[in-house]
Amino acid sequence: MAKMLSLLLLGCWLSLAQAAGVQINYALVSGDNDPHWPYIQALLLLACGQMNLRCELLAARDMNQGRAMEQMQRPDSSVDLFWGMTSRERERKLLTVRIPLDKGLIGWRVPLINADRPQLFKDVKTLRQLSAFRAGQGQDWPDTQILQHAGLPVLTSPDYPNLFSMLRQRRYDYFPRSVIEVQQELASPSGKGLMLDPYLLLHYPTAFYFFVSPQRPELARMLQQGLEKSVRDGSFDQLFKTFNSDHLRALKLSGRTVIELDNPLLPEGTPLARRELWFHP
Repeated sequence: MAKMLSLLLLGCWLSLAQAAGVQINYALVSGDNDPHWPYIQALLLLACGQMNLRCELLAARDMNQGRAMEQMQRPDSSVDLFWGMTSRERERKLLTVRIPLDKGLIGWRVPLINADRPQLFKDVKTLRQLSAFRAGQGQDWPDTQILQHAGLPVLTSPDYPNLFSMLRQRRYDYFPRSVIEVQQELASPSGKGLMLDPYLLLHYPTAFYFFVSPQRPELARMLQQGLEKSVRDGSFDQLFKTFNSDHLRALKLSGRTVIELDNPLLPEGTPLARRELWFHP
């Protein structure tokens, strides 16, 4: 029933979004198989609908997050937006829409491991014990610095899809993935030969935002206002539950050992005091 209601609401938002057109060129920072995209697309259309705008979403060429940042800072940039974890650097260089798209779930991480090593973390209870294993992460991801700051060894790659094959080759031991993306990844061809570790849950406070080119301040304002309206009228929460409730229940998070990590990259402007913007598993 909830999913049907959300689809009806989304249909209403889309039918309203006819008054004016806005073109949004977004960066494919995780390639064509980005597990976040269906939810991100729905959020973009929701924000546009709330502002009575018809938005045309166009994919810019595939690039990693660092490259997207470089492109977006150029005066002649053809990239307007990407979505990802916040950091002081990103908020300093780009326009930040400070509504946590995932309600903070990007900071709750479960390890992907090789399927032939199901008991890898059975006896791991502390950060020190976890430091005996090597994680894999994207070269330009804020997560990499967070893990390294905690004393965890990290092997990096500039290419997100390659991290899955590197894990299968045992070039590292585990791939910490957020609870909102891991099941889509496991179900994709990238997840072949891998499994979800059943024992650990890593956590660090962070937010997953829209970052907008400084050349498009009107786009940043529109997204901020549209998402704020959706938070107030409950449509943001409804969309979040539609896309996330089922797989959060399936992960059985409450039975896992939680290892807390500090986040030295968390900007001071993070709206942690606004409880309506956050979810706690």
